[in-house]
Amino acid sequence: MVHLLVFWTLQVLAFRTCLAHVFELSNLQWTLRNQNGSIVVPGSLPSQAHLDLFKAGVINDPLLGINEFTERWVVYDNWTYTADLTPFTQSYKEVASEKTLLVFYGIDTIANITFAGHPVAWVNNQFRRNIYDVSGYLNTPAGADKNLTIALESAWYYGLNVTMRPDTEYFPNTANFEYPNVRPWIRKINDDFGWDWGPAFVPSGVYKPAYLVILSELESQGSAVEASSYPVTSSTLLLDEISLDIYKYGQNSSAAPDQSADWILNITFGIRSVKSFEKPTVTLCIPELELTSEPLDLGSIPANIDENTYLSVNWSIPDDDPERWYPVDLGTPKLYNLTAIFDPSPGRGNIPSAESITRTITTGFRTIQLLQTPYSAEEIVSRGITPGDQWHFAINGKAFYSKGTNIIPFDPFYSRIKTETVRWVLESAIKSGQNMLRVWGGGIYQPSDTATDGGLYDFYSLCDELGVLAWSELIFSDTLYPINDFLLESIEPEVRQNVRRVNRHPSNAQWAGGNEIEGMVMSTNTSLANGSHYLDEFVYLFQDYLHDIVLSETNSVPYTDCSTTHGVLSTDPYVLRFANGTPGYIYGNSERYNYDASVAFDLTTYPVARRFVNEFGFHSMPSFYTWEEVLEDAEDYTFNSTVVMSRDHHPPAGNLSWPNPNAPQGQYQMTSAVELWFPTPGTSDLNQTFAQWCWSTQLFQSMNMVAEIAWYRRGAGLGENNLGSLVWQLNDIWQGVSWSAIEYSGRWKMLQYGMATVYSPIIINPFWFPQNESLTILATSDRWETVHGTAHLAWYDWSGNAINSTVSPFAIPTLNNSLIYEGAGLDTILPSGYNATDVWLLMNLTATVDNKTVTSESYFTPVSLAYSNLVDPQITVTAGDNYTFTLSAKGGVGVWTWLDHPSGTVGYFVDTTTGLPSNGYYLIPRIDRTVQFIRSMELSTVQSPNPADFVLRSLWNNTHI
Repeated sequence: MVHLLVFWTLQVLAFRTCLAHVFELSNLQWTLRNQNGSIVVPGSLPSQAHLDLFKAGVINDPLLGINEFTERWVVYDNWTYTADLTPFTQSYKEVASEKTLLVFYGIDTIANITFAGHPVAWVNNQFRRNIYDVSGYLNTPAGADKNLTIALESAWYYGLNVTMRPDTEYFPNTANFEYPNVRPWIRKINDDFGWDWGPAFVPSGVYKPAYLVILSELESQGSAVEASSYPVTSSTLLLDEISLDIYKYGQNSSAAPDQSADWILNITFGIRSVKSFEKPTVTLCIPELELTSEPLDLGSIPANIDENTYLSVNWSIPDDDPERWYPVDLGTPKLYNLTAIFDPSPGRGNIPSAESITRTITTGFRTIQLLQTPYSAEEIVSRGITPGDQWHFAINGKAFYSKGTNIIPFDPFYSRIKTETVRWVLESAIKSGQNMLRVWGGGIYQPSDTATDGGLYDFYSLCDELGVLAWSELIFSDTLYPINDFLLESIEPEVRQNVRRVNRHPSNAQWAGGNEIEGMVMSTNTSLANGSHYLDEFVYLFQDYLHDIVLSETNSVPYTDCSTTHGVLSTDPYVLRFANGTPGYIYGNSERYNYDASVAFDLTTYPVARRFVNEFGFHSMPSFYTWEEVLEDAEDYTFNSTVVMSRDHHPPAGNLSWPNPNAPQGQYQMTSAVELWFPTPGTSDLNQTFAQWCWSTQLFQSMNMVAEIAWYRRGAGLGENNLGSLVWQLNDIWQGVSWSAIEYSGRWKMLQYGMATVYSPIIINPFWFPQNESLTILATSDRWETVHGTAHLAWYDWSGNAINSTVSPFAIPTLNNSLIYEGAGLDTILPSGYNATDVWLLMNLTATVDNKTVTSESYFTPVSLAYSNLVDPQITVTAGDNYTFTLSAKGGVGVWTWLDHPSGTVGYFVDTTTGLPSNGYYLIPRIDRTVQFIRSMELSTVQSPNPADFVLRSLWNNTHI
């Protein structure tokens, strides 16, 4: 029953610390030592061995210079964290009626735990929360040992040992980066062993918070508890998990939600209690809606502290009571506060007992679907869609275009990641028009927030707040996986814990079983004469085992086997398609990489038969300023210096060779791209030349990705009905060569600004086919309504003289294109009497979306800029108040005019007229641009940079001071 909120609840609440005894293990004095005791330094918790060794001066900053190589010895040793428990015993005197629980939210990764000399547990899964009963151990210490000890084994050596077991098998096609062949056997962050965009530190430590929790069989005589952080306890019980799943009545993974049906709020509690309770209840209320439930019966709670008891209830509320949560580009990411009053022993008159716990969960109401059913015959005929299956998302019953990027771990060492860093990256994604981020399956299960399950920083809560969807993945990536019992018994609780935790977040869009594995197993199955052995193992793990676990814990989000998939034959039962497709039909989603820069803008090489592209990218250098953070000697500041090349892991070494013997191939891919498409950097100033090289690789990356994004967005109105493009990748894990749009410090690359233009709701873009010299210009919209506007095309020469122009009105249907121009033959397309090397085309549009004016700008050059007759732009920069800068071209066109902010600052530039991110554009004489630098005060180490230290560059500076 739903009725008005009764306001007695908060008046009887008190802080958790008044009743429950929760001791943070970070308050102990920790010592870190290696196996033979030759190194003994202060330790900390949460932390990792590298960080404590760095703090103690034993090693240098792991991210500096070539320390990834010189400090490998840390990986080869075993490390032990030890702390004297006396401060705990002194702060709390244990009696016979009390129980003590040892709570770890994350241990990385292989560890033996002892408590006062008593063996407690051996752990081998980084992604699990672990709780142990250590009651009485301090009263009966083993010998004189009154310590808590976490003895960590080298994950590398552990992995090698596991591969020697008689029940382990060889897996072909494993993607090895640095430490080879062990990833399938260790439940640890995959990229800890290296990746083609990051280092291989293989860290170890207690990387999340840990606690001692004391429970008493004697109920508190105090007040009820309002819990705002974890662990959540009363005097008698630990509320270890609270899972909230919001979905429509009758909805499940194979049944589309009835958008008018009631909302079902399923809330599940994982409880450990020192005493039994016969009739616990939970009362749910949403104050903003003035809704509250009657006390809902949970069923009995047994006295059990060895494992969780799970109790669930459903609460139904009408469809139209809450506003729906939408990604920020499609609506409002509306959130509500759901208060759950858990009472194990309710009294009369609905007054909470002293044992009750109140927990407030911020959440939202939405439906999210992954549509994989066949297109109807009517759609195929009326919309011209290529036959096959759908593969796209629908929010609240509406299909939409997924625009976004891929997220990797924010740092090689999880324990030092800060919310401020993550917020900046996520806000940057929003500012560049993104509505979806893929949480890559080779990294970490991203946390909910700083408090939940010891998360340390906010992630899903920020996605909820900011309005960006998170495509979530289980941590399996780029290798075939075993189905040995000892692994499966660890994987099941890992997956259940993380799915239950993430359920509450409306931003969560799906769970994928892993990354890039389906294609690997299909290749293996066809290339080896071993029958279907590896395919059968894949089907067991990813089609059946993980699928069933995930969907037993949630009704609100879909599951798919892999990030890149051929789709399904059926969703109920769940049966994968693999190669069972009809020729000429389109199924599933895909990824695309092409490192041949000579065809970077040849649209005939771009994929057409794609419903959704979840990965595509090209690598680039970090900026000169970022290199300054890690390069130590003047001779390092060249494109192919040993240190620079040592931080290019593409293609990966595949073993522990150093420096990466394949780095010249990755460096060549970037070098050839610059030389083919831009003036080759070379000036009398070596630092400027290096800076221009770095910047030029970023420019190529941006131009390449913008062209590809525009191509995929164009496909929304064509036969492929493409409804998703997720660029690889958004963020960086260190200072090195990568595919990122945002550097490790938070500095925006050119790609980040490029996405801000091409992920705008309405865009104008050229599509040039050099083989037959045809040019098509389209206006593309991702809106749900028809959009009207005006397009303006203007030809210029490189001196900035306008040659001719045209104006065209347009109307773009839902998720579609409007033709602005179509021409064939270069002589026809170019202004009469002009050579292709002397002119370029400026394309603008203006439209009205949601009662706001939207603009878009792009450029077309008939030949490579390496061969265009560029003119000295003679750009002047005039600094104004509050970090505004007016840029004027006094000579020719400033091609890809760019402002760099100085070292130590983090921020981005906005156009003062539109308020939109703006950097890297064609600056035309007599058409000035004024931009403002918006600083991140949280991330900037230089709070008030000198405007004179901002650096101007353009393509002209590749060859001129």
